[in-house]
Amino acid sequence: MADPRISHIELDEATIIWRNADIEQERRIAIFDLIEENAFKPLRAFAAGHDGPYRLKLSVEDGRLILAIADDAGEPLETVILGLGRFRRPIREYFAICDSYYQAIRKASANEIETIDMARRGVHNDAADMLLERLDGKIETDFPTARRLFTLICVLHIRG
Repeated sequence: MADPRISHIELDEATIIWRNADIEQERRIAIFDLIEENAFKPLRAFAAGHDGPYRLKLSVEDGRLILAIADDAGEPLETVILGLGRFRRPIREYFAICDSYYQAIRKASANEIETIDMARRGVHNDAADMLLERLDGKIETDFPTARRLFTLICVLHIRG
């Protein structure tokens, strides 16, 4: 029976240079939520009879996002590579807004926090739409999965 979803996700720890407690919490939540509920169907692997679930390893090399997809037993199925040039601005904006958000949580009013959070969600949503567009024809997924994947892409871009 087909089960097109991610059952396990791994981030290339060598790619992640530094992260603070706030970012680590974002990573944990994104991975937990992603594993709990996602839609993920790599089209080449699915067409070849591998109908899920899938293991996914994310890494960044030379400005490209590497999505290494394996079957649930860990046997490699395919690798999808996406250029990250178009994501530089949303990643930079997301980090800036998140930094403002984390600072606001500690000392701002509820209205200020809500305004910053709305801006953060807007950047996140736009980036998820862009990721869906970039995955078109390679991997079928849904909007909530793309949002969580974008969070993890951001984690891979943290520099100390």
